[in-house]
Amino acid sequence: MIEISKLSNGMHVITDTVKEVETVSIGIWCKVGARYEPLKITGISHLLEHMSFKGTTSRSARQMAEEIENVGGYMNAYTGLEATAYYFRLLKEDAKLGIDILADILQNSIMDEKELEREKQVVLQEIGRTYDSPDDIIFDYFGSIAYQDQPFGRPVLGTKESVLSITSQNLKDYIYNEYTAGRLVLSVSGNIEHENVMKFAENAFSKLKVEEKTLPQKAVYSGGVFVDKRAIEQENLLIGFEGVSNQDERAMTQKVLSLILGGGMSSRLFYEIREKRGLVYSIFSFAATYLDTGYLGIYAGTGKEQTKELLSVLKDEIVKFPSTITEEEILRAKNQLKAQFLMKLEKTFSRCERNAKSFLNYGKIQTNEEVLKEIEAVSLMDLQNLSYTLFSSKPTLVGVGPNETLPSLEEIAPAFK
Repeated sequence: MIEISKLSNGMHVITDTVKEVETVSIGIWCKVGARYEPLKITGISHLLEHMSFKGTTSRSARQMAEEIENVGGYMNAYTGLEATAYYFRLLKEDAKLGIDILADILQNSIMDEKELEREKQVVLQEIGRTYDSPDDIIFDYFGSIAYQDQPFGRPVLGTKESVLSITSQNLKDYIYNEYTAGRLVLSVSGNIEHENVMKFAENAFSKLKVEEKTLPQKAVYSGGVFVDKRAIEQENLLIGFEGVSNQDERAMTQKVLSLILGGGMSSRLFYEIREKRGLVYSIFSFAATYLDTGYLGIYAGTGKEQTKELLSVLKDEIVKFPSTITEEEILRAKNQLKAQFLMKLEKTFSRCERNAKSFLNYGKIQTNEEVLKEIEAVSLMDLQNLSYTLFSSKPTLVGVGPNETLPSLEEIAPAFK
């Protein structure tokens, strides 16, 4: 059973009681991510995520890790464009410990200068690893071209220069001013009572600043072409089209569309481009949705000599897609979405995360029945209409590999009439 309450400071608490398990997943989701950052301190949300586990006024980094691992728990965090998460997986009897440590790191982190200098080097290694991985860096390039000169298009990790410039005081100010109670959701899933969580949380999070902050700069899709020529064997390609936001009623249609196009081994792109022609090892599509924007992306890896043919076949598949969608494909994609959704309900962390994200995005949590009904409601006409809209937008094309140039946008655009 899911229950939602609000602490006296305005912070929301969500519990999803699952009596059949012996564990709990506990996390804080903060409606603050990379797109909220000023240019000079790009990457601060991610660096803050790292530093939050480096010690508080009452616990050293080692003590924090030992407290969690002494009871067999697991802790982690991640940063995205629109949210940052800190979470634990614990046995049910240790839930209070998890809430206490989460509250401690959000309100009492010391941001020690020596720890910060060490952690900066860790983040620089992470940035370097991303740059050295063509199938990772291509997504950063895509963001910078699709959303040029704006926070939404900047890398979550930041740049070497921006990370090195961030000070301990920057981190303290950022967490105090941006991690306000109204932007935070404490989400708990597992064998626990809502009333007990509320009692723990009311005391634990009493130091949070209450004021709300303004919305981030609006994301504006632009599109374009970018090439990073490298002396490697494979050409990594990412092509995308402007899509819909997670606030748009067509968001579920976009998910179904993506699955039909390139969501699995039975999808259009996998069968036509890999199985029939052998042009790639990997090809897939994905639907990305955010607060005020979204896009449909297609990733493929191929050889230098096959790039032109791959893009030609890909364009042909996109052009014929809207008029050739079948009811059989729609049913298969819907069943995939339903199965993915229901399988995640078997894991407490997946439930915990889904509830928090849903509340941050929509201010409510859809019931399981509502989600399944929304999937089922997607029609052939919905898919055709959205397909024409998506593929009529200006594409974004990024290549990382041995080719010096890629086709112009006019050559790869479907150009629907």
